[in-house]
Amino acid sequence: MTANMIKGKGFGGALRYNLEKVDKGVAEILDSSFVDVTQKSIMKEMQMVKMLRPNLQKHFYHTSINFPPSENLSSEKMREIGREYLVESGFTQHQFIMFRHHDADHPHLHILVSRIGYDGSVLSDSNDFAKCEIILRRLEKKHNLAEVVSSRNAQKRAVTKNELEMEKRTGIPSNKMRMQSIIKEALKSSQKPWCIEFVQRLQSKGVNVLFNQASTGYVSGISYSYKEMTISGSKLGTDFKWATIKANIDYDQDRDGVLIQAINAQMKSGNFSYDPIRKEHSSILRQEYSELKINFERSSFSTQTENILSELIRAEQQPDIDPAFVLRLKKRKKRLSR
Repeated sequence: MTANMIKGKGFGGALRYNLEKVDKGVAEILDSSFVDVTQKSIMKEMQMVKMLRPNLQKHFYHTSINFPPSENLSSEKMREIGREYLVESGFTQHQFIMFRHHDADHPHLHILVSRIGYDGSVLSDSNDFAKCEIILRRLEKKHNLAEVVSSRNAQKRAVTKNELEMEKRTGIPSNKMRMQSIIKEALKSSQKPWCIEFVQRLQSKGVNVLFNQASTGYVSGISYSYKEMTISGSKLGTDFKWATIKANIDYDQDRDGVLIQAINAQMKSGNFSYDPIRKEHSSILRQEYSELKINFERSSFSTQTENILSELIRAEQQPDIDPAFVLRLKKRKKRLSR
C-alpha cells in the first residue's frame, strides 16, 4: 500500500470532491462518524468541533490509501483496513468519513479526518509521513497484502501517480525519472570512473551536481540538478545517495577534495567550465607521477601505488608523463605479482 497525505484547511472542497463521485456512481461511502452524510449536515458538525480550535489553520487530513491492482479487496475488508489505519494513527475520538473510489485501475480509498478531537485536543502532525509508512507496513503484514519497500530502503524512489499519468499522457518520463536513468548510466563502466569522469558524464547529459563538502574536505552528501529541478541524492533513492555513489566511483578524499571544491565553486557561480578542473586534476596526477618515479626502485606496489598507477595509465593528454616509464611500471607490477 502507498498513501498520499494532505493537511488542509478547505474541508468543504475535499468533501464535495468525494461526494460528487458518489453521486456519479464511481465511489461509495464506506464509513463515517457523522449523523448524516449530506454535505450540509457534515459541514455543520465539523464547524461545531472546529470552534474548539478556531485558530488552527490546517485542521484536517485528506489521505488516499492505494492498493496494488492485483489486490481483490471487498468493501468490508477495505473498511476494516481504513478503520485500523485511523486507530493506529491516533484518530480515536475524531470526526471522519471514508470513501472507496471505483474510477481507477487499482483499489483505493479516501479518508477525510479532523485533527481536532471531541475534547478540543489536536493530534500532532510531527513526522506524520514516517509514521504513516510504518503503519502501512504493519497493516500489509496483518492482512497478507503485497508488501511495498519503504522509501527509506528503496534503491530508487518510487514515481508518483502524477508522474506516471504524465508519462502515459505525453510518452515522456518525468525529470526525476530521467535523472535517475542518467545517473545509473554514468556509473556503468568496465572499471570505476574517477570522480571527475562521473561528473563529466552527468554534465554531458544535462545533470549538474553539488557536493556537500565540509571545510575539512569531507563529503557527506550530493545533490543533482536537471532542467530547473534540484533534488538531494537521498530523495532520489538509496542508489543515488553519496554513500552509494562513493562506493561505485574511484574516489579518494585527499586526492579529490580540491577537485570537488573546484566543481562546487563552478556550479555555484553558474558559469561552469571544466578547464580549471582539468588543470587541477592534471597537476595532481603529475605530482603523484613524480613521487612514484622517485621511489620507483623501492616501490612494493601497495594498494595506493596501484591506484596511482591505474590513474597514470588511464590519464589522457598528460604531456609530462613518459609512456615508456608507465610501461616499465606495468612490467614491474606483473613481475612482482608472480
